[in-house]
Amino acid sequence: MSRLQSRFAELKEQNRAALVTFVTAGDPHYDASLAILKGLPQAGADVIELGMPFTDPMADGPAIQLANIRALEGKQNLAKTLQMVREFRQQDQTTPLVLMGYFNPIHHYGVPRFIAEARESGVDGLIVVDLPPEHNADLCDPAQAAGLDFIRLTTPTTDDKRLPKVLDGSSGFVYYVSVAGVTGAGSATVEHVEQAVARLRRHTDLPISIGFGIRTPEHAATIARLADGVVVGSALIDQIASAENDQQAVDGVLGLCAQLAEGVRGARC
Repeated sequence: MSRLQSRFAELKEQNRAALVTFVTAGDPHYDASLAILKGLPQAGADVIELGMPFTDPMADGPAIQLANIRALEGKQNLAKTLQMVREFRQQDQTTPLVLMGYFNPIHHYGVPRFIAEARESGVDGLIVVDLPPEHNADLCDPAQAAGLDFIRLTTPTTDDKRLPKVLDGSSGFVYYVSVAGVTGAGSATVEHVEQAVARLRRHTDLPISIGFGIRTPEHAATIARLADGVVVGSALIDQIASAENDQQAVDGVLGLCAQLAEGVRGARC
């Protein structure tokens, strides 16, 4: 059983959702980013998504775009991101960690090399937002053959005809993007999320995590009553953007993570 399978099974027994946190590797720079990454599990993160910085993150809103810029200005690259995972694994062997980003840096790095090093460093899964199932052979199939989960995004515009194709070959969990748009933009109504989760459950037995637009413990708790996971990214990254120094950035992210975790963990009580 993979780390992701173990974590979601364990939380299902506890009758609670997972808090899935997203941060960009190297934001605001390597050392502070590593401190944030290492602190997230103790602050209440159940699953970590670590962004692979890229110059053209077209699915992301301003907050994450700026995080990518800060990381790239600090010379963060894919090799350093994998090194960051290795350093994280020196102290944490249980928290699932998923790399999220775009195919271009992976292609440039070399797919076989990337898969081998991701597996060796302790990565559990991949979310590659611009690689549709028609291109499974490019990354999804070899990644899964090597033991990495491949997590698909589904959206409000993914209809019942398209959904089986999108879910084919998915593993780990399904990431439902609750609003049509970029990260950090707006938020969906409870009714919409309820309907979306019910529809997805008719198509898959995988855990369903909901993201895009979740910013507060109260909102996280609402989603946690409906789904298997609650994904928060832009709100955490805003803590880095507004910080005056590294310690403020670390404290801000971990402090908000703890508040979100409290909301998620109390949601079904």
